[in-house]
Parts: sequence; structure tokens; C-alpha cells
Amino acid sequence: MKPYAYPDQNGHFGKYGGNFVSETLSHAIEELKEAYAHYQNDPEFIREFNYELAHFVGRPSPIYHAARMSREMGGAQIYLKREDLNHTGAHKVNNTIGQALLAKRMGKPRVIAETGAGQHGVATATICARYGLECVVYMGSVDVKRQSPNVYRMKLLGATVIPVESGSKTLKDALNEAMRDWVANVDNTFYIIGTVAGPHPYPMMVRDFQSIIGKECIEQMPKHLGSDKQPDAVIACVGGGSNAMGIFHPYIPFENTRLIGVEAAGEGLDSGKHSASIQRGQPGVLHGNRTYVLQDDNGQIIETHSVSAGLDYPGVGPEHAWLSDTKRAEYVGITDKEALDAFHYLCRTEGIIPALESSHAVAQAMKMAKTMRPDQSILVNLSGRGDKDIGTVADLSGADFYCRPSCRGESVKGGQVVEFKR
Repeated sequence: MKPYAYPDQNGHFGKYGGNFVSETLSHAIEELKEAYAHYQNDPEFIREFNYELAHFVGRPSPIYHAARMSREMGGAQIYLKREDLNHTGAHKVNNTIGQALLAKRMGKPRVIAETGAGQHGVATATICARYGLECVVYMGSVDVKRQSPNVYRMKLLGATVIPVESGSKTLKDALNEAMRDWVANVDNTFYIIGTVAGPHPYPMMVRDFQSIIGKECIEQMPKHLGSDKQPDAVIACVGGGSNAMGIFHPYIPFENTRLIGVEAAGEGLDSGKHSASIQRGQPGVLHGNRTYVLQDDNGQIIETHSVSAGLDYPGVGPEHAWLSDTKRAEYVGITDKEALDAFHYLCRTEGIIPALESSHAVAQAMKMAKTMRPDQSILVNLSGRGDKDIGTVADLSGADFYCRPSCRGESVKGGQVVEFKR
């Protein structure tokens, strides 16, 4: 197997990937392929991309040894790649910078994006504000409600946020609407896709921009482990799969490092209420590429469920499908309850509030660590911070998000947020 040979010139990862788009988009896709083929090796493009990562994003992001968690699990040492410390609070900004630089060079003044948890939308709005580009973000109305802090952040940054009311009103439907917009405005619009899905070259392009995560880890981990050692396992959550592919891809040649993707098992893999596309899906075509898709016997997309909006998607990036079939990566499920428990545990043992998406990866690390030796190590991609999820977690925990006079027995002026009350 030669992993760096993928995808082929037609965008295929084995039998997955490809370019399944309408004729109206074929020219835009070809234009994008040509632009990326030119600029991905252009010294000035690379220089500007690396400058922005260092001075705007704050890279490299550190690796943190979760020492207390490791002691309490009683097994492997757990390390966290702190993508939550990036500007905008997640890994998404790595990719949006790369694509926005392409948009500028291609003369596209208008940018559209889809978002689920809102982090990709915030990152896109942020870089559009920096570069003076018009920004329109599509977001399922269900996600607008459960991710309201990020909706407001996007609006503060000058973006137009369009709630999507069709279908399940989540990420899949936001992507559908963004595709329709692109068809209607292809001449002046650049579509910044947020994950390693979509028609070629998006899965490859997003992976390449996000691979900075894994490249940094390969340099950083020996400083923690000694000599030239790398972790025994690398774990990341998988919805579409950009944060996972960003850390996995540079590690593919390291055969002694297990790659473990964590899908949202929701209320259970056999409950029908989950988003585990690889474990419970079948090969099909979704959003311009062939991959594993959650579908019924007639090939119709079925509704998904996850407590985390960013994992609530019925497909997965085609490179993940290929990694699963070739057994280079393993894919497991973590339930809503397990993710919420891990969320609270990390808050209280390490003082880090993780995104609910990342909490799925943390939960899997906690499970695995107990079965491993103390001289072994696990690296978790902590892909985002949990500010955006505080309201969701409070609701599910039965907490009062806003302090009322009854909270502390005194008046509160201006409805100020003071504390949680269980």
C-alpha cells in the first residue's frame, strides 16, 4: 500500500471518492482543480499559508500530557493535541485559511460555507472578515438553536447566516443548500467546504490543509516520549472527518501507531439514532463523492442523531472509507452518554472544556487507556473547545444556564450570567 499515492488523478481512494456533480458545476470544479494543482506547490502561496498559521492562528498548537487523567485511568499515558487553543477555537481555521487564499487568487469575492456545530462557519466568517470577502453561511435550523453562541459570533464577524428548514434541518441539509447556492452563483462564488467530503479535489485539498496537525505531532511527540518514539494509538472523532484526517494522514506510514476514528453512536449503534456511517452505512453517493452513507433499502438518506452537531452527518470522507476497508484505521462508536461523561470528566480533572465532538475521542481514550500499560501512549486530537456546547450540556444536565435571584438569594442586575445551579 502506498498511501501518499492517493487519491489518483480522478480523485479516487480505491473505489471511493470521485466527482459526482451536475453539469452546471463541472466547470467550477475543473477551475478549482487547476487552481489548487498550481498553488499547492507555489512558494508564495505556501509562505502566506504558513505565515497565517503562525501569526493569525497561533500554530503550532501544543501537545498536553493529561497526567491526572492518565493516573486515574491506571493505564496508558494520554496526550491531547490542543487544537482547541487555535484562534476561533478549533481545527477548522487551518482549512478555511487555505481555501480563502485560493478564493482570493481565483478572483472570487463571495464565499459560501455550510456548518453544523458552527466552528467551520465561525472560521470561515473570521477569514472572510480578514480578507474582505462577502460571507454567507448555511446552517440547519436545529443547529442554529443548539449552537446559538456560534451563530452570534458569525454575525459579529459580518457573515449572513441562513437557517435551513428542509430535511432534518442539520448539517446534511445545510450542505445541500450551499451546493444549490453555488450552482446559482458559480461565477463569483467560492464554496469553502469544511470537511474531507464533497467532490474531488475537496477531500484531498481539505486533508492537505489539515495535515499540519499530524505533521506537528510527529515532531512534538518524541519530546514527550523520548528518543524517536511515536504514540501507540492516535484517536480522533469522525463526522465528515477533517480533524481525524488531519492527524491521521501523516501517521499512515507509521505502522506501529494505531489510527482510531470515533463515530457518534448516539443512543446506540443498533438504536437507529446515531451517525455511524462507516459502522452502519453502505457504499453510496452523497454530496459529490462515493463513500459510506447511512441509507435505507431504497438508497434514500436516513436521518441521523448525535448530541454533537458537528458529527450529525450521514456520510464520511472517502479517504476514511478507504482506510477502513484497507484496515489501516479502525472505527468505533461512542454514545451520547459516554461523550457527555467524558466532557464532564475532562473539565473536572484537567481544567479543559472540550467540544462535544472531541469528547467522543476523549471517551474512547479513557476506555482504551485502562487496557494498556503505563509505558504506552495515546494521542487524542482535541479538535475544539466547548464554549459553543455549554447551553446544550446545561440543558441535558438539568442546570440553570442563567443565574436568577433565587440562585444566590440576591438580585442580579442586567441578567448577568453568574453561575450554574444544579
